[in-house]
Amino acid sequence: MNVFVINPGSTSTKLACFAGETVLWSATLNHNQEELDRFDRVVDQLDWRKQAVAEAFAANGLPDRPLAAVAGRCGLLRPVAGGTYRVNDAMCRDLRSARYGEHPSNLGGLLARRFGKKLSVPAFVVDPPTVNEFEPASRLSGVPGIERKCRAHVLNVKAVARCAAAELNKPLAETAFVVAHLGGGVSICALHGGRIVDATDALLGEGPFSLTRAGVLSLEAMLELCFDSGRSREEVARLLLRESGVQAYLGETWLPAVYELARTNPEARQVLDALVRQIAKWIGAMTAVLRGHPDAILLTGGMTHHQPLVEEVAGHVGALAPVRVYPGEREMSALAEGAIRVLTGEEQPLDY
Repeated sequence: MNVFVINPGSTSTKLACFAGETVLWSATLNHNQEELDRFDRVVDQLDWRKQAVAEAFAANGLPDRPLAAVAGRCGLLRPVAGGTYRVNDAMCRDLRSARYGEHPSNLGGLLARRFGKKLSVPAFVVDPPTVNEFEPASRLSGVPGIERKCRAHVLNVKAVARCAAAELNKPLAETAFVVAHLGGGVSICALHGGRIVDATDALLGEGPFSLTRAGVLSLEAMLELCFDSGRSREEVARLLLRESGVQAYLGETWLPAVYELARTNPEARQVLDALVRQIAKWIGAMTAVLRGHPDAILLTGGMTHHQPLVEEVAGHVGALAPVRVYPGEREMSALAEGAIRVLTGEEQPLDY
């Protein structure tokens, strides 16, 4: 069963064709920043990216068996349950208008639908980043009218949870995991029965600082930043999202280089200690949400390619539960698997 997968990012579009779990071919289309700067909005890139994807698809050829579906990485939608969604008119309207936020992944569902129509196969998205399966108590922030949001690396978080459940030989519905996606942004989630019942907000919310993001800050400091620093709203958002974290302290975002620097630089070592400690604290918090009894703590994301960081985090949290590591991200295979679960009847497709 062949599935064509489209994963648009800020400066690239990743493509792959899967036959079940086997990758028939894959390609990464890198987009020049000058070309991207020609477009005022993300949706304005749609026709341009579609042409690039079509050329790559034609160059790699059709698989021997016909395609069964196209799956696109999903963008920002209203809060929804996890699962595989058919791309419909309502979804396309919200992605086009960026009703719930502007992000390159908004193009995933739009591209999937275009190629689905062209190839006469269904188009799907899988586990959108705005999945919200919080328990009622997880939604309250402490300020009426401000609700805690689940904005996390849901696609990869759920993929590694399924993988860990299979390795433990347990039905996903009977598992409890803390999953920490450690990348440019950080998501730390409590999963019960495969559902994300609590999580840090990886965008502009809470959790540890990361390579470029600020994480949770004191409210007093935030008031001063917003009202007394002279910065605009956009400047504050850019500071917290792109100009904070490890990069702000050390001017570096490549973790091996940071560890090399820390061998002789006490400040760099202190920044690493703080990063590890904050990650561990939030893993501990999510362990408490699961009443201290997760089956495992799952570490994933780009930072987990660096073994010293993995060992330091595991040293802090290993007493709470067994630690399992899934380096990098599994977005491409997760998209194909989500479509296949629907096509084989293992899962019912959802409508937005």
